[in-house]
Amino acid sequence: MRIAVASDHAGLPLKRPILEWLREAGHEPVDFGTDSDEPVDYPDVIAPAARAVAAGDCELGIVLGGSGTGEQIVSNKIHGIRCVEASEPVTARLGREHNDANVLAMGARIIGREVALACVAAFVAGEFAGGRHARRVDKIAELEAAFGEGEAPSARRIARRKGAAGTGPPR
Repeated sequence: MRIAVASDHAGLPLKRPILEWLREAGHEPVDFGTDSDEPVDYPDVIAPAARAVAAGDCELGIVLGGSGTGEQIVSNKIHGIRCVEASEPVTARLGREHNDANVLAMGARIIGREVALACVAAFVAGEFAGGRHARRVDKIAELEAAFGEGEAPSARRIARRKGAAGTGPPR
């Protein structure tokens, strides 16, 4: 299986053992970087990996950072991606089984090597269960389609760039 793997500088402690594990398990990891501990903006390496999954060039993706949260957010901005952030294998497996997740996000500052490898094993082995879960995944796809065939912009961020104040609901 071709699996996209991307990491910012903070995710490197997990990236190397994950690449090795994937190769040993007979998979073909596609490395989208980074390969250095020099700081990098995670969207620059995560988005291309998520796009490769969305385009069908890779079947699954694994994205890594310090917490995994930013990497999950970036991945989920790509049309067709359902990224699960996991810090233990049950969530990784259920993300595949219940949500048809196609990208796994993890944080090297949150979990260690062995737990990360267990998450990868569970994620890669997992299969979408369909049934009642298919209906829910279809509803997620409908929400995504409401933005068209592209990536949904953040209304708040666009308004900030334009200098608008008071965006969002009253507090």
